[in-house]
Amino acid sequence: MPGTIFPWRSANQFVLLRDGSTFFPRMLEVIEGAQRQIELELYLIESGACSDALLQALCTASQRGIAVRCLFDGYGSQALRQADRRRLSVAGVQLRFYNPLRWRRGMRNFYRDHRKLLLVDGEQAFVGGTGSTDEFWRPGEAQSLWHEVMVEIAGPLVEDWLQLFEHQWQASGVRRGWRRAALQGVKRLPSPPPEGPGWGRVAYADARQHRDILQALVRALRGGQQRIWLATPYFLPTWKVRRALRKAAASGVDVRLLTSGRHSDHPPVRFAGERYYPKLLKAGVRIFEYQPRFLHLKMVLVDDWVSVGSCNFDHWNLRFNLDANLEAHDSELTEQVLACFQADFTDSLEISLELWQAQPWWQRVQQRLWGWLDRLAVNLLDRRR
Repeated sequence: MPGTIFPWRSANQFVLLRDGSTFFPRMLEVIEGAQRQIELELYLIESGACSDALLQALCTASQRGIAVRCLFDGYGSQALRQADRRRLSVAGVQLRFYNPLRWRRGMRNFYRDHRKLLLVDGEQAFVGGTGSTDEFWRPGEAQSLWHEVMVEIAGPLVEDWLQLFEHQWQASGVRRGWRRAALQGVKRLPSPPPEGPGWGRVAYADARQHRDILQALVRALRGGQQRIWLATPYFLPTWKVRRALRKAAASGVDVRLLTSGRHSDHPPVRFAGERYYPKLLKAGVRIFEYQPRFLHLKMVLVDDWVSVGSCNFDHWNLRFNLDANLEAHDSELTEQVLACFQADFTDSLEISLELWQAQPWWQRVQQRLWGWLDRLAVNLLDRRR
């Protein structure tokens, strides 16, 4: 498994599920219908109404004989109360935590499991960017505080998602299983699939390599002919991604960036990312800031190629996080992603160069300050490598 590059697989079915009020009830329904096994891997899980419904479904499944395994991140699960952890253990759920915080580890505490994955019976998978918190879903409420998507997957591709989970589950069961190894470059990505529906691939970043998931994105951006639409809540992309976006826009491709607006859980990150706006706008990139709620989804549409998952494609994610995205070539999923983007653009404020230049002075100061701090931190990290 270490260093594995997953191939494209055909004959899969995909459904895009928009927002917690849609995907959480569906996930609970599938959990309740499980016959053999359930695997859940999450970065963010907090005690509350959302997690109460999820944990109850998992406990009920375990008590009726289903093998249930949960892998939670040691930092992202800090707000999961001890009572809820005992509740899982008493019900027979196997529970492991990735890289629990230890003060002696220093910088190594930054390494996190950022994946979001639910597997049921080795036949169905849910992949995307959700956590289990009340921001993503409160039972009975029609609209969540955070805007997110998950993709439901059925077909041969689920076996690869199970293999990805299994590897990390075993690694987290040994001492220092989180430990970062030397990065291994990807010699060659699998060629794009032939025309036809149902093609999908697992792209990921782990402790041994992150270039699979990054190179797949950059290759897609460089090959875009008609459109490149990219959604991310934290726009701190690598230099290669920024350059690919600018070159594509300058060549006439419809390049659009969708990111969080005034609603953000990390305003400094938003300000730091805005320092990239002028060059992108001058190159012809259209930038949209989502207005109604916090936009948390991570989704890319390049012509008919789709990528949805947990990776923000920022330099922090790619340095420290375990991440995983679904890559797909499927006409039905493409249409669903296209419709989601179009609805989100309608609910967004488009940032023109004139609007960016007319912003108040205090906003410019914050962009310079947080941009400088971000650049300083990245330079220091590069020196430690």
